[in-house]
Amino acid sequence: MKKEFRNSLLLILTALIWGTAFVAQREGGAEVGPYTFNCIRSLIGAVVLLPVIKLLEKRTSGETSPNTADRKTLWVGGISCGVVLFVASTFQQLGMYYGTTAGKAGFLTACYILIVPLLGLFLGKKCHWNVWFSVLIALCGLYFLCLTNGFTLQLSDGLVLLCAVSFAVHILVIDHFSPLVDGVRLSCIQFFVCGVLGLVPMIGLDMRHSAAGAGLWIASLGSWDVWLPILYAGVLSCGVGYTLQVVGQDGINPTIASLLMSLESVFSVLAGMILLHETMSGRELLGCVLVFAAVLFAQIPLEKRRHKREIKKL
Repeated sequence: MKKEFRNSLLLILTALIWGTAFVAQREGGAEVGPYTFNCIRSLIGAVVLLPVIKLLEKRTSGETSPNTADRKTLWVGGISCGVVLFVASTFQQLGMYYGTTAGKAGFLTACYILIVPLLGLFLGKKCHWNVWFSVLIALCGLYFLCLTNGFTLQLSDGLVLLCAVSFAVHILVIDHFSPLVDGVRLSCIQFFVCGVLGLVPMIGLDMRHSAAGAGLWIASLGSWDVWLPILYAGVLSCGVGYTLQVVGQDGINPTIASLLMSLESVFSVLAGMILLHETMSGRELLGCVLVFAAVLFAQIPLEKRRHKREIKKL
């Protein structure tokens, strides 16, 4: 019980780190450009995990070191996760760059918990009725949250929704590879791949592919106001957050774990209001409540409860 309680606290801390990171993403991306922010923070996340891997090897006397076959699977999984993570984080960063608030981005991103079972249908995984009911609740919430001007969807909100779909794919890819390889190494490789892929749009768009653009880009990195959000997102959100997730999920029911980590959407709204002085209308707050309620309701294991009742009757 002590271990479960401790790991539950670690997952809540993970949600807090990820939720407040939306503020860092909004502030840092606005200063240096969305591609630069994602590229640098991903590479920092990879570097931060290197000593963690060495530490784990020492604690286990090298038992966690993968063999040749495992290394191939590890790199295939890391590259696959990195590519999808690059797409997801790019959509998310662009959405906030073009105007989606930190709080709204947190809630829209949280929709991946609902999208995952929908995509799972194509893999032959059935969903219980509470998941489908949650989708309807979420759609109502998204209407109040995003469609503020009639039936038009803001470009920035649409980008964050694409981010949620991409993160859902990312979760399914990790679900496939995580039982096969070491989770910390997988995270390290995916961040490295994500950072390398980010170099292309960073040079071509943020630097404007010119000497003058490169000069302005270098100048934009000359302030701690820029580096603090980048370091927070890289060290804490990428490096520490994903490591805490790996450690915290040990011995915790996956449903409970995802429920605890979904609190990042709540923390993102609170962080946006406290740190960025963002305000949300009553309509948008109602949308947030509905989306979060849908996220919670989708995690209730009703099928397992029904199965237990049937066993008791027998």
